[in-house]
Order: sequence, then C-alpha cells, then structure tokens
Amino acid sequence: MALSVPGYSPGFQKPPEVVRLRRKRARSRGAAASPPRELPEPAARRAALAAGLPLRPFPAAGGRGGGGPAAARRNPFARLDNRPQVAAGHPDGPARDQPEAPGRFLDSNQENDVLWEEKFPERTTVTELPQTPHVSFSESDIPSSKSTELPVDWSIKTRLLFTSSEPFTWADHLKAQEEAQGLVQHCRAIEVTLPKSIQDPKLSTELRCTFQQSLVYWLHPALSWLPLFPRIGADRKMTGKTSPWSNDTTLQHVLMSDWSVSFTSLYNLLKTKLCPYFYVCTYQFTVLFRAAGLAGNDLITALISPTTRGLREAMRNEGIEFSLPLIKESGHKKETASGTSLEYGEEQAISDEDEEESFSWLEEMGVQDEIKKPDILSIKLRKEKHEVQMDHRPESVVLVKGINTFTLLNFLINCKSLVATSGPQAGLPPTLLSPVAFRGATMQMLKARSVNVKTQALSGYRDQFSLEITGPIMPHCLHSLTMLLKSSQSGAFSALLYPHEPTAVFNICLPVDKVLNTEVVHTELTNCGLHPKTLEQLSEIPLLGKSSLRNVVMRDYIYNWRS
Repeated sequence: MALSVPGYSPGFQKPPEVVRLRRKRARSRGAAASPPRELPEPAARRAALAAGLPLRPFPAAGGRGGGGPAAARRNPFARLDNRPQVAAGHPDGPARDQPEAPGRFLDSNQENDVLWEEKFPERTTVTELPQTPHVSFSESDIPSSKSTELPVDWSIKTRLLFTSSEPFTWADHLKAQEEAQGLVQHCRAIEVTLPKSIQDPKLSTELRCTFQQSLVYWLHPALSWLPLFPRIGADRKMTGKTSPWSNDTTLQHVLMSDWSVSFTSLYNLLKTKLCPYFYVCTYQFTVLFRAAGLAGNDLITALISPTTRGLREAMRNEGIEFSLPLIKESGHKKETASGTSLEYGEEQAISDEDEEESFSWLEEMGVQDEIKKPDILSIKLRKEKHEVQMDHRPESVVLVKGINTFTLLNFLINCKSLVATSGPQAGLPPTLLSPVAFRGATMQMLKARSVNVKTQALSGYRDQFSLEITGPIMPHCLHSLTMLLKSSQSGAFSALLYPHEPTAVFNICLPVDKVLNTEVVHTELTNCGLHPKTLEQLSEIPLLGKSSLRNVVMRDYIYNWRS
C-alpha cells in the first residue's frame, strides 16, 4: 500500500518547483563545457525517497541527453509555422527578406515543417508577422482598384447605411415646396446636375429636391398593411395580417386581372424603351426584365432566379427557349440548352436508346431474368439528379432573350403556380417594381433617417453621422444616391449595402454577340426616365458575378469597394 506523504504527488509538481527547475536548466546551458553538477533534490522528493516510493529519475542539468544542451520541446498545440521569434536587433538573426534557417529550431516534427515550406515557399516568415497584421478576406472580398465610378449592381438592396464625418441634417424635414418639387422632377424626368462640392448642404434647395427625387419608386399591388418586398421568405412577416382575398376566389381573380394589365403595361414600356428595367417578385423566384442596350445586350433579356426543375420543365413545354448561363457543357450534351420541344424530344430518344444498350449484355449472358433491372422511374430520377441538385441555388438562374421574353410574359400571366395557394401569401399577386410609372402603379417613397452618434477616438470622442435608407432599393436609386452624396459630403463617405440575396446572381456576365455603340444606346434610351450618367452605368457589362456590392468607401472622390 502506497504511503501518503504530505505536500507530494507523484504525477504533479508545484509551479514553484517547475520554475526552479527551468532556471537551473537555463544556467546549465550556459555552462555546457563544464561537467554536470548534481542538483539538490526538493524536500518533497527526498521525503518520498525516504518513504520508499517509486519515482522517476530526476532530470539532470544537461537535459535529456545527459551532457549535451537540452533540446527545446515543441508545443503540441502550436501551428506548423510557429517558430521561436528572433529578436529584431540580434546581429546574427536572419534578415527580414530572407527565410529563417530551419535546422536550428526544428524538433522531431521538422519533416512536416520542411514539407510545408516547400509547398508554400511564399509563406510569411516569423519576423514579418508583427509588422503585417493578419486580415483574411475571401477572393470576392479583395478591394477593387481605385476608380471614379462604381461597377453596375443589378441586385435589389433592402438597406443602405451611409456614414460620414459631415452631418446629414440636410436630409431631414423637407419643406412642402421641396417635397413637391422633387416629385415633379421625378415624374417629368428632369435632369439635375449638382456641383462637385456644396459648401452648405442644409441651405441647398436643389440638393434636397434631388434627394426627394432619388427616393421615388413605383409599385403594384400597393397594400399599405402588407410588406410587399421581399416576397421570398416573407411568410413570417405576413403572418397574422389581414388578407380578405385568401378565401375569396372572386377577389383573387380581380387582383390577378389588374396585375396582368399592369404587367403587360410594363413590358410594353420596356419594349418601346420608355422603361429601362423592372422586377417581378414572386414568393418563389424573382424575374429581372432589361431593355435592349442595357448590360451590353442588344436584345430584351429576362433573368429568373432561383428556379426549380418543375418551373424549367413547364417553360420548356410552353416552347420558351432559355439557357442556364452558369452551367457549362458536359460531354456531348449541353446542359445550358433547353431549346424547343423538338430538341428535348431528340435528347430523350437518345437517352432511351442508351438505356436499352446498357442492359443488352445481360441478355447475351443469359441472366437477364435472374438479375432485377432498375425500373424506368429510378433511372430517370438518377439522370435528373444533377438537375434537381441545383434547384433553389444561384446556379439555377435562367436567361431568356429576344422574342422569347414575350412568350415568358404570357407564361407568367397564365402560370397557376405563380401565386401561392396556401399560407400568408395565398392569392396575393407578385410584386412589380419599376423606376418609372406604369398602368395601375402606386408611387412609393424609400424611408430615410439620419442619426448622429458619438464614437471613441484617440483624442476623446468625435461625431459620427449616418444616413439610413430602407426599402426596395433598385440599381438606379443606388447610383443616384452615391452621386448626390459625392457632392453633399465633399467626396468622403462610406456605405454598407444589404442586398436581397436571391437577386445577387443578376450580376453575372452574359454572353454578348456584338459590342454595342454606347452613343446609339444612350440616344435610344434617352426617354427612359434615368439620368444620363445612371444610364451610362447600367449600359456597362456586369462584373460582379454571383456577388453584389456590400461595402463602399469614397475618399477624395475615389471609390473603393468590396463585394
């Protein structure tokens, strides 16, 4: 039976004892040439030896090897590149631009470190870490090169938060005359060009009227007690709201009839280039219609996202030719192609022949009756697995061009699944959003609110001013607001942008058949109701891909942005 000695535990050493041992080992490294001296044993250890307890050998001054210098033990929780840091002023230390010699500080895991260095030779050395803060961004978070204009962003924003060192008091409490003048400027599409810098924005009537003009958008249907954007995932916000049409079939037909008239009116304006673009927001997907000449395309285009296999199948059955721009070709079959019903029938016939050939070898062996063949439904589901996997994802975005957009118009008007049959959105037509007026539309205003806060700085506290914009913020509105703030805030502000995620994929670069003449495009779209500079930006080819702008900083009239 083991005896208990007060103050001693065989598997534990008190912190003071550990510190004492480390100090003695450090002294022994300095006197490595001298013969090792026998260290005095702690009192608790001597008591344990006197009691006859089995103990591990006491560590000698020379380390594990006895007489040689003690090797530094490796921290098992450290990263592979966690090396002892060399003092900056050490004369024998490695230069900052040269990698450290690996042999001196490597331990039993040195092979892993050497392989790591060979694989990533450009890795930052230890001496560089204190001077270079570690900030990791994804590939899309890397700041763009400095430019005087932002890239075009076709996603719908739900919130904008502008911050600046100069106040936004000019955006509050517009006078009745200024509000009326701003609405007239919007309805008449009056072009207003502000100076580069406004000395006193609060006294600038032109600035306040232009700000009011930038907040206007057009909506159908308009139900003030229901949030009609966003529609995807809005069931929770609509729960408990009054919806008299949900159980009234007659009222649903009236709402859909009015919506069809408004939708057709918008498309006709788009076709005649009196409307640059508009959105159709359903409870399952969003459609962006763009006029010919925008985003580098010479035809009317429509982007639908996200889509499902059922929706694509229904469009295919209606004879709508469309493509999946984010799905590349695989093998002999082009996944982007969903052309006419004839092409689809040919692909189906080829797949049936492949099925018959795949089981012909069973008949040759004479075991076709003994082995159970998979049924036709299983084979079909397995072949359509890749098509189902991309449902509700950005990769499922569908592109419709040219005359097929008119067929898409009729398809959406007559589509039964366009309107929810149950839930809080049951019987409610999709939301139409447009920058210009159309038949049955209601003028709406984005909500603006300015806030002043105190933020901590090196010398105490300083004022931080912010301007918050909420609502369905369309691309033209974002560009108008940034142009306006460039003048009012003397070319220095920052912005946080909150996009409606299903619409971020509208920034993909579409295949362009020919390069358009920008002067001709601007001439044809002169009467679309947009500022010439805004129209010039929307005519550019999108560069953001599946992402959208999220952070914008302007300094000295130069933009830096992250997506």
